[in-house]
Amino acid sequence: MSQASNDLRLADFQAIPVIDIGDLLSGDLNARKAVAEQLGRAAREVGFFQMVGHGINPSLRQGLINQAKRFFAQPTETKMERYIGLYHHHRGYVPPGEESPDPNNPDMKEAFDLAFELPSDDPDVLAGTALLGPNPWPALEGFRQPVAAYYDAAYQVGRALMGGFALALGHEESHFLHHVTKPPSQLRLIHYPYNPDAEDAQGIGAHTDYECFTLLLPTAPGLEVMNGAGEWIDVPFRDDALVVNIGDMLEIWSNGEFVATSHRVRKVKEERYSFPLFFACDYHTVVAPLPELVKRHGQAFYPPLKAGDHLYAQTIQTFNYLRERLARGEIALPDGAREVGSLGQHGKHKETP
Repeated sequence: MSQASNDLRLADFQAIPVIDIGDLLSGDLNARKAVAEQLGRAAREVGFFQMVGHGINPSLRQGLINQAKRFFAQPTETKMERYIGLYHHHRGYVPPGEESPDPNNPDMKEAFDLAFELPSDDPDVLAGTALLGPNPWPALEGFRQPVAAYYDAAYQVGRALMGGFALALGHEESHFLHHVTKPPSQLRLIHYPYNPDAEDAQGIGAHTDYECFTLLLPTAPGLEVMNGAGEWIDVPFRDDALVVNIGDMLEIWSNGEFVATSHRVRKVKEERYSFPLFFACDYHTVVAPLPELVKRHGQAFYPPLKAGDHLYAQTIQTFNYLRERLARGEIALPDGAREVGSLGQHGKHKETP
């Protein structure tokens, strides 16, 4: 158990902070450091915040939403032409029930997953590196351009946030960005269909995110986060904000100072959409607690791990088609694979009933 389990993870916060990152994008260094201080406080005490001032044009957000609605309105057989199990690098359509952090409680949603676009002749793609490659864009006229435009805008905001988190940990803004050149940063287009039986079915089960952090564009309420006391706290819906949460990689890099807070989607009947961009570092990055934080805390609370292997291992344990490939011996879990939910608040409460 990490040092943070004795202090900051016990904070029983009752609200999610709101941070304006405008100065992080355009201000001078002192202004950027002031925003970074707010980012660090939220990352240490809550692991979540609502982000405004991000500069992503509302037309880009609406374009993404419109294309998601068009895609999911297609017949199931058309969507299954881009089934995620058809591709080596884990991109494409995710039908209801395919994904579940808990195998006994499949998530009742559907999704279309894409990620950082790499050409087929990229050396890592040619080497068969998991999660890296081109996107299997649907054969839906007008779909690709607005979805890719939103991805590019959100990805650039993510790079600015990565610089801010580095400042918050006492480093130059470029410190982590050296490890962000062609990351498997995934954008998910998620559709929660109308579900009259929602009392008996979950949306997304409790989990932490596996990457550095997540930038979420929601279209309705429903997101809840776990505080240090194990209580579920509602994230109010704001149509001008993106919701940001710390993921496993930043928890490890910060030696537990930053908290990967568990979250879930509340059970509701209404139809809604959600668009998380999971901001990752490069696949081959070895993530280990920063030396000065190890010195400050007296020890390293996490062993080093390869970022992409961690992401791939968690993905294998979460998707049915990959579990089946694992059972058939077609793929193997990377060395040192962690159990799903072993980091962050959820992991702490598993350890301490």
